[in-house]
Amino acid sequence: MSKSEMNPAVDFYFHKSKWPKELELMRMIALGCGLTEELKWGCPCYSFQNGKIVLIHEFKDYCAYLFFKGALLNDASGILVQQTKNVQAARQIRFTNTKQIAKLKPILKSYIFEAIEVEKAGLKVKLKKTEEFNMPEEFKIKLEKDKKLNAAFNALTPGRQRGYLLHFSQAKQSTTREARIKKCTSQILKGKGLNDL
Repeated sequence: MSKSEMNPAVDFYFHKSKWPKELELMRMIALGCGLTEELKWGCPCYSFQNGKIVLIHEFKDYCAYLFFKGALLNDASGILVQQTKNVQAARQIRFTNTKQIAKLKPILKSYIFEAIEVEKAGLKVKLKKTEEFNMPEEFKIKLEKDKKLNAAFNALTPGRQRGYLLHFSQAKQSTTREARIKKCTSQILKGKGLNDL
């Protein structure tokens, strides 16, 4: 594959970064794999024939490649990280310096090429169904008591339902779960997802 061109619309991301040298090196590796560079969700995103392959993003303690279908990659080097236990498809490779990235360059390219093959083959990550997610007892009771809320929740898209279930389940204490449910009830009744405006 030939090297792709930099997209000027993405340049600003590399200039404002806490990790400028690291991100620039990651950018060159991705472009060297023939991917198309674009801006998605405010981050540099690299695609192959409209299929998203990898995203560059940064955090306080590290910068990372995020492979959209990372769960399908072989990960022979054992470097892919599941960001949280609830992330089903994506996987990260994290970096804290340019030496790490330079040392891993051949492996990173092989992961990108494998991700391209996954995309070409049309493979999809088998996602858990909404009913497989934990429904907190507090929310189950609320849905049984409030038929209007029950109907509104069941009318939401599966992704929105999962978002609420994860949000409620992440609270360790019952009082916190109940507070979250109370706070989100009007949003559910409006047919909106957790982060919808």
